[in-house]
Amino acid sequence: MKQLFSILAAIAMTMGIEAKTIVVYFSATETTKAAAQQIAKEQNAVLWEIVPAEPYTPADLDWRNKQSRSSIEMNDPEARPTIKQCTNIMPYDTIYVGYPIWWGICPRIINSWIDNNLPQLEGKTLIPFATSGGSTIKQSVEYLRKTYPSLKWQGGKLIEK
Repeated sequence: MKQLFSILAAIAMTMGIEAKTIVVYFSATETTKAAAQQIAKEQNAVLWEIVPAEPYTPADLDWRNKQSRSSIEMNDPEARPTIKQCTNIMPYDTIYVGYPIWWGICPRIINSWIDNNLPQLEGKTLIPFATSGGSTIKQSVEYLRKTYPSLKWQGGKLIEK
């Protein structure tokens, strides 16, 4: 995992980034939280958790159940789960965005966060990172770039569970 953070730091450094940095993440099972904490420590960055207004239960996360909350959200491209609270991202130039991979892409709550902050995200460097037990980050990053083409997405990195 240390190598991952070195890679992420190198991405930021090659871009001449020495500005304020924040690590924003959503973690349904604490796995992404651990990765986000490590990145924040390595980057001397502020840490901010995206918290759903309605927490996800284990039943909500059952991807095998087509009626589970996560299945319903991921099958609806317009779904935007409500976030409990947002943070002021204006002071930050570099934003690490972390999430677990759900159905090959980021959970819809990441869309909620981006949509809530879209004007403030313009011109900032966004570095995605994700956790997964078997997926790659490629499809996820492509989805973010296609969905939000005006934002400056970097390549990102997958952290395997």
